[in-house]
Amino acid sequence: MKRTSLEEVDAKTLKTWLDEDKAVLIDIREADEFARQHIPGSRLVPLSGFDPKDCADALGKIGVFHCDSGNRTRLAAPQILGTGFEQVYCLKGGLQSWKKAGLPVSINRKAPISIMRQVQIVAGGLVTLGILLALLISPWFMGLSGFVGLGLMYSGISGTCAMARILAFMPWNQIAAAAPINATSTPAKA
Repeated sequence: MKRTSLEEVDAKTLKTWLDEDKAVLIDIREADEFARQHIPGSRLVPLSGFDPKDCADALGKIGVFHCDSGNRTRLAAPQILGTGFEQVYCLKGGLQSWKKAGLPVSINRKAPISIMRQVQIVAGGLVTLGILLALLISPWFMGLSGFVGLGLMYSGISGTCAMARILAFMPWNQIAAAAPINATSTPAKA
């Protein structure tokens, strides 16, 4: 019977496996998230461009995949199970559980917050602005809030986000764009 879900491993056990060079840790978050903080020694293979071949050189080890909380990793189980690892796991609780266990995390405070958080901030700000302008100046400004709402609906349906693409070109996001894809991390100064 073919597996459809990932077994979970706790942070302390994973740390032991990594110290003994038994496992490879693969971070499926996006480059901007990885640039801000990641587990030292983890390997970036973003889910948005995930290809099972990206893991081919490490198939002799235990494959452990993680995201921030574990949710994306569990949802991506069918893709991850197709990588070819004999043993494949999800880090239980993701990066957050690793941090709660007091294990090391490389942090770059100069890196921008994730693009999706930036989208949420900008979209929320535009909706609020539209409502305020509608109350104070003209009800026609409700159109701004409606436009942003429609854009968010389209993004959810299509899986694309024009605002995220625009924000990716902003100067403060260029540090994330420079983060190497499929690279093994090295500890960064906080």
